[in-house]
Amino acid sequence: MARVTMVRYTTKPEHSAENEALSRAVFSELHEKRPGGIAYGLFKEPDGVSFVHVFINLTEDSSDAVTELPSFKAFEKSIGERCTTPPTPMRASVDLIDSYGLN
Repeated sequence: MARVTMVRYTTKPEHSAENEALSRAVFSELHEKRPGGIAYGLFKEPDGVSFVHVFINLTEDSSDAVTELPSFKAFEKSIGERCTTPPTPMRASVDLIDSYGLN
């Protein structure tokens, strides 16, 4: 069973760059540690302040590969202070039928 998590939120304009920098630190740590069986992407909407995180764990029903990273804990610590619209997660436990680009 795989886990798919999508989180959307809007930052305050003055915190958008900080949010992006904290997010990039998470990706740097992922590139360094190279955990297997996951896909993770960060997207910024055209307004420059709305972000969407998409995380897929193909091997288990858990987000721990990302959420337990020190860089993610630092990102998460002040997220409420950076946002006008708080993070809204959508999680699903699913069976992958087929894919393109997830392997």
